Amino acid sequence: MKRIIFLPLLLALPIVSSAIDLVIANGRVMDPETRLDAIRHLGITDGQITHVSQTPLNGGQTIDATGLVVAPGFIDLHQHAQDELTYQLKARDGVTTALELELGAADVDAWYREREGKLPINHGVSIGHVKVRMMVMGHQPSFVPGADTDAAKKEAEPEDLARLKAGVEKGLRRGALAVGFGIAYTPSATRIEITEMFRVAAKYQAPCHVHLRRSSESFESGAIGPFQEVLATALVTGAPLHIVHMQATGKRNTYELLRMVKAAQAKGLDLSAEVYPYTAGMTDIQAAIFDPGWRARFGLDYHDMQWAKTGERMTAETFAKYRKIGGMIVLHTNPESLVRDAVADSATLVASDGLIGHPRNAGTFSRVLGYYVREQQAISLMEGLRKITLLPARRLEKRAPMFLKKGRLQVGCDADITVFDAAQIIDRATYLKPRTASTGIRFVLVDGQAVVVDGKFQPEIKAGKAARAPIAE
Repeated sequence: MKRIIFLPLLLALPIVSSAIDLVIANGRVMDPETRLDAIRHLGITDGQITHVSQTPLNGGQTIDATGLVVAPGFIDLHQHAQDELTYQLKARDGVTTALELELGAADVDAWYREREGKLPINHGVSIGHVKVRMMVMGHQPSFVPGADTDAAKKEAEPEDLARLKAGVEKGLRRGALAVGFGIAYTPSATRIEITEMFRVAAKYQAPCHVHLRRSSESFESGAIGPFQEVLATALVTGAPLHIVHMQATGKRNTYELLRMVKAAQAKGLDLSAEVYPYTAGMTDIQAAIFDPGWRARFGLDYHDMQWAKTGERMTAETFAKYRKIGGMIVLHTNPESLVRDAVADSATLVASDGLIGHPRNAGTFSRVLGYYVREQQAISLMEGLRKITLLPARRLEKRAPMFLKKGRLQVGCDADITVFDAAQIIDRATYLKPRTASTGIRFVLVDGQAVVVDGKFQPEIKAGKAARAPIAE
C-alpha cells in the first residue's frame, strides 16, 4: 500500500491550513523524552514541528504513516566517512545528523565551509587533537598518523604544547562541537599533554570524545588503566567526557568499564559512553596500535583480521605486506553476547564509527532497531530509540544549544524525523558487501524536507545544515 500522498498546493484538499506545510498523519509517534507512544498527527512548518495532535490535520502535503513508527531523526556522534554514497546510506539508515567527533578536523571553519549547502543531512565536527597534533608536528592531516611519524612517536616540546593548546582553543571558538582524541593513535602524547587539552575543553564546556590510549598492560588488564587515565583527567579538569566505541577498546573488560561508567555517573561526573552493534572493528593497518606486541595487547592473531578491500584473512606475510602499503583492516574482536549486552546496557548510547568498508557505515541504526530490539528483544523499542536520538542530543546540548531541539518530537523541535516500519527494519550490509543499504526506513525528513521518500533516497534534496556550537568572536 502506498504510504505517501504528496499533494501540490494546487491539488490540496479543500480545507487546508495555510499554517502547516506538511502533515505526517496516523503514525505511531514515539518521543523518548516525554515517553509519548501513541497515534498522533504531526504538523510541520518552516522546518519545525508546530503540532502534535490527537485529531487529524490538514496541510499543504501529507505523508500517511499508518502502521509506521514516527521517531526523531537518528543522531550519529561518530561518523568518519564523508563521501556522497555514505551520506545516502546514512539517510537510508534513518540518520538525520552525522557528526565526526572522535578524530575531528584541524581547521573547523574550512571543514564546515566545504560542506555548506551540499549535503542531504546535518553535519558537524570536533576540533581534533590528533589532527592538530599532525599539523603541529609537520604532517598534513590524514585519517590517522602513521606509526613512524612524529605525530605518533614524538613527545611535544613546550612550544609544541603551546601550539596544540592554541589550535584546540581556536577550533572551540570557531564552533567545534567537541574536542576529539584518538590517544591510541598518538602514543607519545603524554598524560600532561592530554590533561592540558582537557583543560582547554573544560574552559568551553566542550565534551572530550576519547578513543582510549592503547594499553601497555596485559590483555587481561586491557582498557582499565587507559579508562582510569581519562576518568581522572575529567575529574580534575572539569571537562565533560565521552568514551567512544567502549566495547571495541574494552573487549572482555567491557563489563567492568560499564560498571565504572555507571558509578561515576552516580557520583555526578559528566560522562557518557557509546558502542556500535557489531562484533568487529576497523582501522588503518599502519596505525601505531599495531606496533610490535599488538597480538599480546589485543588478544588477537593474524587470522582474526581481514583486509577490507578483499575480505581475505590475514597471515603474518600478508599483514607485513599490507602494513607497508596502508589501508583499512577489519578486526574481529568481540563475541556477539558481549556486543548485545553492551548495546542493551543503560550506560550506553549508540554511534556507528562509520568507515567505508565496514557494515556499520550503512546499517548501525537499523541493526539496533531490527536485530536487538525486534529479533533479540534485548531492549525495548523506546529504549532503542532513546539511545540513537535523545541521548546523543543530550550529550551535545550544553555545548551546542541547537541540540535542545533535536532528538525529540515536540512542538518547537526541529523537523528532523525518521518514519520506519518496526516489523521490517533491518541492516543488510555485511563485511563482504558493506555498501548495502538498510531496509524498512520509509521516510526521512531533514529540516522538514524529505530526503528519503517511500524508501528511496532523493539526491536533489540538500537539506543538511551545519550542527555547530556558538562562535566566539
